[in-house]
Amino acid sequence: MRNRHPETASILFNGTMLSMLFVVVFIGMGEKMAERFLPLYLLALGGSAWSVGILNAMDNLLGALYSWPGGFLADRLGYKKSLQLFTVIAMVGYVVVIVIPAWGAVLVGAMFFISWSAVSLPAIMNLVSRSVPKNRRTLGVSIHSFVRRIPMAVGPILGGILIGKYGKLVGVRLAFTGALAMAFAALFVVQFFMRDDEAASGNKELARTPIPRLFSPALRNLLASDILIRFAEQIPYAFVVVWAVNNNGLTALQFGVLTTIEMVTAMLVYIPVSAMADRYGKKRFVIMTFGFFTLFPLVLIFCHTFEAFVFAFVIRGLKEFGEPTRKALIMDLAPEGEKARTFGVYYLARDVIVSIAALGSAFLWNIAPAVNFGVAAGFGIAGTVLFTLFGRDSPTGKGSSN
Repeated sequence: MRNRHPETASILFNGTMLSMLFVVVFIGMGEKMAERFLPLYLLALGGSAWSVGILNAMDNLLGALYSWPGGFLADRLGYKKSLQLFTVIAMVGYVVVIVIPAWGAVLVGAMFFISWSAVSLPAIMNLVSRSVPKNRRTLGVSIHSFVRRIPMAVGPILGGILIGKYGKLVGVRLAFTGALAMAFAALFVVQFFMRDDEAASGNKELARTPIPRLFSPALRNLLASDILIRFAEQIPYAFVVVWAVNNNGLTALQFGVLTTIEMVTAMLVYIPVSAMADRYGKKRFVIMTFGFFTLFPLVLIFCHTFEAFVFAFVIRGLKEFGEPTRKALIMDLAPEGEKARTFGVYYLARDVIVSIAALGSAFLWNIAPAVNFGVAAGFGIAGTVLFTLFGRDSPTGKGSSN
């Protein structure tokens, strides 16, 4: 039978793209087996709610700080060498957590392994930008996002099983041991199956465009709205597992199932939405995404049974409705030849600011969980309204004009 989607096939069967997707699965599987349960592990080791808040703030702040060097190294070294370096850094963090069972050591180790997704994103987006036709970038980003959700769906279930069988202390350390093994597998794939980035390795001159000129008014509007939306996401983020397991009696395995429901929901909408966004314009889909970000913390307030949490996590999955579309919109609005750098600066600016909200999440949680969730929803409403009124689409309104 004749292939009706030749562009999709060309993306999927590109050797470099396939290698990157395998790496994303291996690293993601290890991360989600262990990292998702870190708040429970911190509390089991004697840490307080503030240690959970610090972890969440570190996730945002260090992710932001690592985004700029991630873009720098992607342009300087090429995506292959960059991904190898970032994976080794994550492995150092895994070893620290495995060897030293203390909540302070967990925070030290997290300084290394929570960096991978943020520091690798500019390199991956640059890889997608070079591997995918310009008018199908949303599809390329969606394929990455789709595959990235596979370990997000499976990993927490495996981690939940380990915790259920061996307890929080031993189970999480075993999960990090699995993460370390997966990282070794990722290094193998990068070394032997990913092509060298010849264009990047041959270009040692760094871009000289001043940072403010990387951001058009349209990109600045998207950034401002995105910051408010990330407030809505990150204020309750680290405490969702605490709310479900410690406050409402769900098991770790049940929480893993909820995360799987979230990821499956997201995966079901990625590809159809990407096709519509490339054809009809991206802004409307980003607005819908922001709406689901806002709705999730509101629904959480009323969740006290597993069935109610299932409904909430379906909504949480739908918040990914236009996430690949938003990333593709950044690519469209970023200057040609400086996309990795612009990505790094965008995430640096966004996540440094959002880390403040993440740190304050513990203060709101100590007042009451409903206060934490309610304040988060308020920021979501503000971000959605701002982008609806002032946000812009791609330069052509459809697909990419770059």
